[in-house]
Amino acid sequence: MSELMWRKSSFSGDDANRDCIEIAVGAGGLIHIRESENPAVVAITTPAKWDAFVKGVKAGEFDHFAGL
Repeated sequence: MSELMWRKSSFSGDDANRDCIEIAVGAGGLIHIRESENPAVVAITTPAKWDAFVKGVKAGEFDHFAGL
C-alpha cells in the first residue's frame, strides 16, 4: 500500500511522530484508513460509507467519543 498518498488531519499538529488517523483514496475510490502508529493494519471502506461517517462527525454524532 505504499503507492497510496496518506493524509492526516491538520489538527494532528506538525509533530511527525504524533499518533493520528490517516486516510488515503485507493483504486476504485475505496477509502483506506489506518493509525499512524500501526500502519500495516488498514481498514477499507466504500466512498458512500465514508461520506455517511463524515456527515455524522460534522453533525456531532460522535462528539461523546472525544469528550465534547
